[in-house]
Amino acid sequence: MAERAMTNRWITETYKANGIHLHYLRTGGDKPPVVLLHGLMLSGACWTPLARELKENYDVIMPDTRGHGNSSAPNHGYRYDTLASDVLGLIEALKLSNPILLGHSMGGMTAAMVASQNSQSLKGLILADPTFLTPQQQQEVYESDIAAQHHHILKGSRDSYLAEVQARHGGRRLPEFIELFAHARFQTSMHAFEILTPPNPEYTQLIKSLSIPSLLIIGDTGAVISPKVAAELANLNQCLEVTQITDAGHGIPYDQPYRFSSAVKSFLNRL
Repeated sequence: MAERAMTNRWITETYKANGIHLHYLRTGGDKPPVVLLHGLMLSGACWTPLARELKENYDVIMPDTRGHGNSSAPNHGYRYDTLASDVLGLIEALKLSNPILLGHSMGGMTAAMVASQNSQSLKGLILADPTFLTPQQQQEVYESDIAAQHHHILKGSRDSYLAEVQARHGGRRLPEFIELFAHARFQTSMHAFEILTPPNPEYTQLIKSLSIPSLLIIGDTGAVISPKVAAELANLNQCLEVTQITDAGHGIPYDQPYRFSSAVKSFLNRL
């Protein structure tokens, strides 16, 4: 209860970018800014446990991507270049000086896009199993039933879905993560699945263009990026280092929150 009360005292505001309103949470304070970008079907609030770990030393900003959380959900505009522009709008609106970007999954690709275009304005970059998919993988995801599954879930009740997720992940993930995930799922617009339409940005070119300290965090069980691909990416750019977290899949921040936060803090301390 004390932790929830503390979270409730964080700043909750909106900013305008590309003609829509985007919501964010912020821990605040005169500290180095860290922007956390979530994945598809999540929200800025899903970063709450990590934000608590970082807030003593950093001003943590957790935006809701368009179509997610409390942000606007326009009918179109969910390509990665637009999502990156939304993040740049956040940096400009809040006058953030040399922020560090951390992105997971969809948020990781978005963060890589921002860094490739505006690295001079960033201090560092952390990518947690970003959606660096081959053209074949992109097509497979696009043709999958992921959007149909989401539509089916939205027709049901949040309590039923929460119970389902608790049964599936209750022995592995913290109860707080499960509740945040279930709440975010019902805040995700069907329009947001436009992001799955190929083609994605060419991720090797994004990595080659990085000119700031960067960390790629991968898992070892069912992650998007294999150790082999991670090593290939590190060979493309000396700015990129790789950390693997064991017993973690694509949902690294939720599968192994303590190991993940330790890896993040270790990198941040070196910037």
